Formats: sequence, C-alpha cells, structure tokens
Amino acid sequence: MDLTKNQQQVIDLVKEMSAVELNGLVKALEEEFGVTAAAMVVAGGAAGGAAAADAGAASDSVNVELTEAGQQKIAVIKVVKEVLGIDLKAAKDLVEAAPKIIKENVKTEEAEALKAKLTEAGATVNFK
Repeated sequence: MDLTKNQQQVIDLVKEMSAVELNGLVKALEEEFGVTAAAMVVAGGAAGGAAAADAGAASDSVNVELTEAGQQKIAVIKVVKEVLGIDLKAAKDLVEAAPKIIKENVKTEEAEALKAKLTEAGATVNFK
C-alpha cells in the first residue's frame, strides 16, 4: 500500500510512542471524532472476517464486549469476577484492558443478562 507523506509521518510518530502515550492518543481520537477504537478493530484482519462468518452462522449468539469500565471500576471488576468465575487479578486485568471481548458466543438471553449486570455496575457494554 502506498502511503502519502503525511500518513507515513503519522506511522513513524506512532512507532515511537509508549503504550501509555498510545492509549492517550486513542482516547483523544475517540473524543475528538466521536468514535470508538473497538469498531476499528472489528473491521480489520482475517480473524475479524472469521468471527463475522461465525456470528452469521449462529445468529442467536453474540460476543459481549466491555467497552468502558466507567466511574465505578471496582464494582465492574466484582461483576466480571462473579459472572466469569475468574480470580480478582484476572478480572481487574480484563476490565482495565477495555475495550475487550469478555465472553464469546453467548446466547442472546445470557448476553442481555450480563449486559444488565455490567451496566448496573457502571460499565458500557456492546454486542459484537
């Protein structure tokens, strides 16, 4: 793929950033343009295409994505720990990695119940 000079400059700058700087950049871009990075991730790669094919084949199941932990991160961590049956450290790591798929191929009813619990705790949840 041929890149313009400006595009190449942006890539070169991104290559030099730390993970913390990249995280800040992503959040700033999300706020500036009213988008989420999660939507961009789904659109790319062969894995995304395979996941989309699986989702189409089993339309009664969805992937539950924790988009944002919100202000009540501790409450969200507790809910994630409870519903996934994982230890506290793993739940904390999952919540802090948001946006992140936290449960795959879940029946729609179960996904709605999970979304309700997480939303009540203060999280933002999407289905993919």
